[in-house]
Amino acid sequence: MSQQSTQGWFPDPFGRYEHRWWDGQLWTEHVGSAGGQTIDAPVVAPPTQAVARLAQVSPVAVARVPVNKNVQRQVRKLGVADSALAGGGTLFTEQILIVNQTAKLFETKAEYSVFNQQGHKVGGVRQFGISMSRLVVGRENETKRLQIVDAEGRPILTLTRPATVMKSKVTVMRQDGTPVGQIVQENFGVMASVLGGRFNIRFRMESAGVTLGTINAESSRAWDFSIQDPQGTEIARITKTWAGLGTEMFTKADNYVLQIHRPLEDPLLSLVVSAALAVDTVLKQDGGRGSH
Repeated sequence: MSQQSTQGWFPDPFGRYEHRWWDGQLWTEHVGSAGGQTIDAPVVAPPTQAVARLAQVSPVAVARVPVNKNVQRQVRKLGVADSALAGGGTLFTEQILIVNQTAKLFETKAEYSVFNQQGHKVGGVRQFGISMSRLVVGRENETKRLQIVDAEGRPILTLTRPATVMKSKVTVMRQDGTPVGQIVQENFGVMASVLGGRFNIRFRMESAGVTLGTINAESSRAWDFSIQDPQGTEIARITKTWAGLGTEMFTKADNYVLQIHRPLEDPLLSLVVSAALAVDTVLKQDGGRGSH
């Protein structure tokens, strides 16, 4: 393997996982499959063909990948750029994700593009399906379904929020139909401060009946969401960023940045990423109380 080959996530040459981290000189024990990460020591020599393919990838080739200048400006303005947190160029290996909604004058179905801090596209979100519940509960509270896709548009996760009037619940499923977990609203955002709570809006993230963390905001119009573990320690933060005067005034497009403070394991990782990608469409469901 050439020492000049760029580091990054590549197809696992040992065939045990989907991806394995190449540090520029050696295959490491860091591996990932289906959006999750784990440790697997590379105890056998990788196939010669896989080594040859990776050797052809160079920093020059990576530099040719299109970048979004607006995303780079968002990151600089928010002051969250950190080269030490650069991941493997996927939704579940980056610790900083920028979520930009496609600006539309008349929006019928929400669409989002997701970038890493360098401005490279790593995934997207698209709303799909038609809900008859709109006739009963209105457009904002109707049943909503979102599909999270990778950079090539391949489905990874599906998020479903049934029609709601009061509290909201989002079910997260993998593409093969296996459940990841749920994001469940715990309060109405009205009496929390009166009752002594710090946050007015609170969702819990759970899997197999176990609470893995919470999503908290001071109000439904908040620009920041604190994601905490069960002990109350912040593990990630979702921050809304300014989309620009024209976009803010004439469209419903919102931009968000997800900062993950430390490496997370599945299913918590998938739930945190899902929360960030669906925060505006699903979690802030009431148009009268939403961010717009």
